[in-house]
Amino acid sequence: MAETWLNETLYPDWGQRFLVTRELARVKSDFQDVVVFESSSHGRVLVLDGVIQITERDEFVYQEMLTHVPLLAHPCAKRVLIIGAGDGGVLRRVLQHETVEKAVMVEIDGAVIELSKQYLPNIAGDAWNDPRAEVIVGDGIDYVLKAADGSFDVIIVDSTDPIGVGEVLFTDEFYSNCARILSDEGLIVNQCGVPFMQADELHETSLRRAKFFPHVGAYVAAVPTYVGGFMTLGVASKGQAPNTQTVEQIRTRADAAKIVGTTRYWTPEIHVGAFNLPPYIAEHLPKTGK
Repeated sequence: MAETWLNETLYPDWGQRFLVTRELARVKSDFQDVVVFESSSHGRVLVLDGVIQITERDEFVYQEMLTHVPLLAHPCAKRVLIIGAGDGGVLRRVLQHETVEKAVMVEIDGAVIELSKQYLPNIAGDAWNDPRAEVIVGDGIDYVLKAADGSFDVIIVDSTDPIGVGEVLFTDEFYSNCARILSDEGLIVNQCGVPFMQADELHETSLRRAKFFPHVGAYVAAVPTYVGGFMTLGVASKGQAPNTQTVEQIRTRADAAKIVGTTRYWTPEIHVGAFNLPPYIAEHLPKTGK
């Protein structure tokens, strides 16, 4: 029998491919093409519109850094809004923080949630059933527009790149409303692409957020299946600049949240060090960014 390979289509002139041992699902939802397959090298893989989103083998890197860094950069994050992240991995990590009282997740594509529950159950674990979690299939833009002022401490945006269904999550109006619904020391974080290939994402997103937040920056995570080197996670804060905490401060907060010893990538040292950017990445941040 001939081998079947999936070729990622993120870039027209560079990419990666996976040997497919079994295709588990292929669905055309109202918003995107969703594929879940079993690979020989990375376990099960979620693909949206031809672009690798999550693999079982390395999902912990992205999920831990997208979640633990903003929640611990905040002095006491209790109310968290997640936009996107339909696989449930971010929700799971948010709820690992015993200090979190409420986590609202708004995912526009219900098919991603259902397929993840069915074929990628280990990524979310028991998060779907946690009483602190509210999972909404709906439009994150609309939710942010209608949410009350100061109603969240941290907003985590786990979206696709700013094309197609994810494009509206990178606008001035969206960031303005995010700033409004965040508490006085609130933070927002979202993926800003792999700057070796997608530097414009970090540059343009940071400029937009700088209109509404006093502190704008980024940190990095090395995710093997996000081809091209470091993935940047853009962060903006209304309170203290998120790159100013010490390892000791982060460790104290992590101890209170009961996450020390539960991670495979994040540590207090990695947390602090991730804000030390190579010049080829830092040059795309606003000159006034902290």
